[in-house]
Amino acid sequence: MSSDDPRGALARVGERFDLNEYEIDAYLAVLEHGQLSASEIADRTEIPQPRVYDTVRSLAERGLVTLQESRPIQVLAVDPEEAFADMHDSLEALISDLEARYTEPARETGAVSLIKSRASILRYVEAVIEAAEYELVLSLTPDLLERYESELAARREAGVTIELLVTPAAEALSTEEFDYRSVATRARARRGITTPVLAVADGNYSTYATQDAVAWDGDRYGVVFNRSALGFLLTGFFNTVLWTTAQPLAENGFEGSFPRRYASIRRCVKDLAEREAVIEPTGDDNLTATIEGRDILSGEYLTVSGRVVGASLASNEQSAALDVETSEGETVSVGGRVAALEDVEAHEIHVDREGTPEEN
Repeated sequence: MSSDDPRGALARVGERFDLNEYEIDAYLAVLEHGQLSASEIADRTEIPQPRVYDTVRSLAERGLVTLQESRPIQVLAVDPEEAFADMHDSLEALISDLEARYTEPARETGAVSLIKSRASILRYVEAVIEAAEYELVLSLTPDLLERYESELAARREAGVTIELLVTPAAEALSTEEFDYRSVATRARARRGITTPVLAVADGNYSTYATQDAVAWDGDRYGVVFNRSALGFLLTGFFNTVLWTTAQPLAENGFEGSFPRRYASIRRCVKDLAEREAVIEPTGDDNLTATIEGRDILSGEYLTVSGRVVGASLASNEQSAALDVETSEGETVSVGGRVAALEDVEAHEIHVDREGTPEEN
């Protein structure tokens, strides 16, 4: 059950439980005896006689007691289970809503959000996983891998390319004990408790935290990047520092088919090479790409489309590039984020085999 109006629910709860000292004393006295007159309530409490009637009528309006119009007026207790039945449901709904507001990612907020609770960090990691449409990179502890196993398997089924780093390696399950191919395209294990927990969806929406921050609540923090202009920093850190210093666990390779989208040029080139779709120089006239990105000299946002005529991937996978021949016969070199040697910095790459690639 969920409340549509948390503010209204809070107001109702506050109204029901905002009892003053006289109302509390009178209510407890009636509950203890089941039925009392106004004078009996005054005798058993420190409520002044002139205030008793106002007090019990307030309790009656809240549904906590009933008044029996007699001489004298009798105040009867209402079974608390009945009196607070509606409040029980309201409180459950209210707590659910408040908890959601406490832990739910708010991607419409600033470019960077600081999160201070373990529950919030874990919820953000889950949200990043669920947000991935075509590419996901993660660094998780073995416990977190178990926690998000079903979500990762669902993204794999949806065709999302997943690169998974498990850390610390000493605690990672072996390939005989765990089917890494069911949750990742490629999986590696890395030594060290200092390896952070991170998740990046489509090179855009991402979160970062230390392993300590997800192990227990305390004076630990996580960071959420809500815009690609900052989120790509985590992808670059993952690709160059974490992934290249980890040991392989399992690899599915490229299993999909074109058209396909990429946030990382490294993964794009690696997939193309694995499919033997690109051999430098390529002879596949049907392989085309559309790149959305920026001119590295002017900073102007642009779109480049054409036939893929070349690709390169460093042996350590830290750098990659594409060469695209446009319809005007110009060859444009494409690099990744903060490219300096190529012509274009790629933010998103669309690859297809026939004609001009179209976005899925």
